[in-house]
Amino acid sequence: MHVGMGVIFQGQGEGRTDRNVYRNELRFGDLAEPLGFESLWGVEHHFTDYTMCPDVLQYLTYFAGRTSRIQLGSMVVVLPWHHPMRVAEEVVMLDHLSNGRVIFGIGRGLGRVEFEGFGVNQEDSREFFTEAAQMILEGLERGYCEYDGRLVKQKRRDIRPRPFKSFRGRTYAAAVSPESSQIMAQLGIGILIIPQKPWELVAQELNAYRTVFRDVNGIDAPPPIVGGWTYCDESRDRAEEYARKYIGEYWNSVVKHYEIVGTHLLNMRGYEAYKQMQEMANAPGGVDALVEFFLNLQVWGTPEMIYEKILDIQRRTGAEAYTGIFSYGAMPYEMAEASLRLFAGEVMPELKRCVPVEDQLIARAGIGSHADASAFRLPI
Repeated sequence: MHVGMGVIFQGQGEGRTDRNVYRNELRFGDLAEPLGFESLWGVEHHFTDYTMCPDVLQYLTYFAGRTSRIQLGSMVVVLPWHHPMRVAEEVVMLDHLSNGRVIFGIGRGLGRVEFEGFGVNQEDSREFFTEAAQMILEGLERGYCEYDGRLVKQKRRDIRPRPFKSFRGRTYAAAVSPESSQIMAQLGIGILIIPQKPWELVAQELNAYRTVFRDVNGIDAPPPIVGGWTYCDESRDRAEEYARKYIGEYWNSVVKHYEIVGTHLLNMRGYEAYKQMQEMANAPGGVDALVEFFLNLQVWGTPEMIYEKILDIQRRTGAEAYTGIFSYGAMPYEMAEASLRLFAGEVMPELKRCVPVEDQLIARAGIGSHADASAFRLPI
C-alpha cells in the first residue's frame, strides 16, 4: 500500500507563533522521505490559523528541492481562488523542478471567510471548478490552454515549460457531495477521501462514481486516496485519551473556520450536501456529537489497531494509498513526532506489504512520454 504523510500547519496552541509552527512543521516534512513515506502532501487555506499554508504549490516546490524520490501531492489547490492559466503553468513548472513527482489534487473550497477574502462568489464555485478543471486538465495533456465557458475564458496560450509527461492517473480531487463525485468521474480524475461521512455512504458514492467513470472514459477509475488524522501510541488507553483530545481540538477548528454552527450553508447553492451537517451542529449537543462521529472515522490507537483500521478502510473503499496527518489541534510537537516515528517504524512496513509497490497505480501513474490528449474524453 502506498503510504503518504500530510503537513498542514495548524496554528492552534497557547503561546505558539506562526514562526514556531512553520519551523516545526517543516521539520516534520523533512522526516517524510528518510522515514520511508512515499508521498508528502500539503493543503491550501487562507486568513485564519485553521491551517496556514496559503500556497500549496510553493510549499511543495520547497520540498522538491529537499527530496529526491518522494512524490509531492496537493490536497488541494482550490481552483475558484486562482486563475486557472496560472495553475496550469505552476503545476507543470513544479513537475519539471521535481522530475515528474507531482500528484495534482484539486478542489472547490468551502470556507466563506476565504471566498469573501478573495471577492469570489461562493455559489459559483462548482461551475467555476468544473470549467477550470476541464481547461487545466486538457491543457496539461496537449501543452496549451484554451477555453470559452460562462465563467472561465482563456485565449489559446502555450504552457511553458511544456508538460513532459501525462497527468492522467495522477490527478485527484476532493469530493464530498455525490454531485461533485459525478463531476470528477466525468472529468476522468481520481478521488481524494477525507473521512467525514459514514463509510457505508462513502462506498455507495464511490460505486456511483466508478460507474460514471467507466461509462465516460472506457476504463476503470483509479483507486481512491484516503487521508486521515492519525495518532499512534504503544498504549491503547493513552492513544484514546490523546486522540480524543487533539483530534477533537482539530474538529473544533473545523467548526470555527467553516462556520459549521450557523445558517449560511443551509440555503447556499451548490452546497446542499452540507445542509444536514449544519443542522446537526445547530442542534443542542450537536457539535459534541459531530466530534465523536469524526473521531470514530479517524485512525488512532496502538500500531496493531491502526493497521487493522487502515485495512478496514481499504476493504471498504478499494484505496491503494493512505495519507496520515500526524500534527494537529495544538498537539505538542514531541508527541506528534513520537506518533509519526512509531507509525513509520511499525505500521507502515506492514501496510506496504498489502499492496506491493509494483502493483500500486499511484506509483505508476504518468510514467512515460507526453500523452496525446485525444486519447482521453473530457465531456463536460
